[in-house]
Amino acid sequence: MDVEVLGRVLSTLPPDDDHPYRTGAWQGQTTEWRADDLDVVGEIPADLDGVYLRNTETALHPAIERYHPFDGDGMVHVVGFRDGKAFYRNRFVRTDGFVAEQEAGRSLWAGITEDPRSAEREGRGARGRMKDASSTDVVVHAGVALTSFYQCGDLYRLDPLTLDTLGKSDWEGKFPSSVGVSAHTKVDPHTGELLFFGYGKDAPYLHYGVVGSDDRLLHHTGIELPGPRLPHDMAFTENYAILNDCPLFWDAELLKQGAHVPRFHRDLPLRLGVVPRRGGDVRWFEADPTYVLHWTNAYEEGDEVVLDGFFQEDPMPKFNGSTDNRERVFRGLALDRLGTKLHRWRLDLVTGQVKEERISDSVTEFGMINPVHGGRSYRYVYAATGEPGWFLFNGLVKHDLLTGAEERISFGDGVFGSETVLAPRLGSTGEDDGYLVTITVDMNRNLSECLVFDARNLATGPVARVRLPERVSSGTHATWAAGESLPDWRKTDDAASALGL
Repeated sequence: MDVEVLGRVLSTLPPDDDHPYRTGAWQGQTTEWRADDLDVVGEIPADLDGVYLRNTETALHPAIERYHPFDGDGMVHVVGFRDGKAFYRNRFVRTDGFVAEQEAGRSLWAGITEDPRSAEREGRGARGRMKDASSTDVVVHAGVALTSFYQCGDLYRLDPLTLDTLGKSDWEGKFPSSVGVSAHTKVDPHTGELLFFGYGKDAPYLHYGVVGSDDRLLHHTGIELPGPRLPHDMAFTENYAILNDCPLFWDAELLKQGAHVPRFHRDLPLRLGVVPRRGGDVRWFEADPTYVLHWTNAYEEGDEVVLDGFFQEDPMPKFNGSTDNRERVFRGLALDRLGTKLHRWRLDLVTGQVKEERISDSVTEFGMINPVHGGRSYRYVYAATGEPGWFLFNGLVKHDLLTGAEERISFGDGVFGSETVLAPRLGSTGEDDGYLVTITVDMNRNLSECLVFDARNLATGPVARVRLPERVSSGTHATWAAGESLPDWRKTDDAASALGL
């Protein structure tokens, strides 16, 4: 392994820190690495060609009042595969907030569970006065990696190979800065378009837009909602975008007093909005009340839009009365407490009716698909299983939506993974003809690896275990970008040349 330290950043966290989401599997890094020709147990397939990118929330300073794991600064990890070898980089996203807090040596903005009025500076976010950490999601569009923030903000542009921050998306001066863009932008693999939404406390409360494959804004419009809402994800088909109005949102009366307290309104339906991708009237469909954090995919079938995602059986788990106030704050992070199960909604565009069906009784979330099938009919979902009571992924389930079969793997006791991507193999001929890639943190051996599985044969375990130079924090959202989609991934050169080494 050829390793170099690229930089170190300031952390003012105490050495005896005991916060459950700043220590253990969630202990963050302060060192940025360049590592090439990584050590491998097994063999990296020669037809695995591209990059796995994962965003991570990383705490660097004590919170003003109390820390939530979604408050950390964005750090992106990349593991690249080429010619049977692998390389690794990790870099902090140089957001305005990251730079300001590094200079100040302390937290300047309020986190998601803190009073916004405690922030020292104005900020971003649907709630307001938050740091735009750009730490939630990552996608690759028009050859550039884009990181985003779940409470809405800027889209930060990163080189997908070196992870150098290249600035913010501008879209020729048309970026909706006043509204911002939420996490979970969607890239249509067939058109190259980027679909996005943003939300906030000002009418019409939701906005939707489309950016072309040339990174120019093609469409942007307001979507009227009854009041401020908290959407987290969206879906798309060949002709439509699917937005949502979930009945979990800030209590309206408390909001008038400046308090941002989410409530699950059990007497209100889940509303699903189907809108033509380039604009037009929104058709709203009503379904059983729930909150959907993540959709897996959507597609058109005859007169229906088929939409799949994770139905939460208990979007606001009850507080168990523990004297530790952190249990009150974090009870909604554990998949078993939420009861997240793969679910299907069929939206009839002729009758306006909705049919629902439970796809699986297994508790899973953070589902990924073969990216080639985005917005189109598909068969497989690769979803995470959760450590009971914790926001940690302890395994993986391959859901076969055609047969109902489920294939499971466990990472092992004390080993936790990330969102797992499907990387189609070069020349792939089938939906599951490829590799599953994830980063794990192994608390037993105090190390992290990037695991590669044959998507058609999970039972044999990983075909390659790629050792990373340092144990990394547990993390969430990830993406895969094929080498051919990256401008500097020159197929006539070796990997080092593609990286400019």
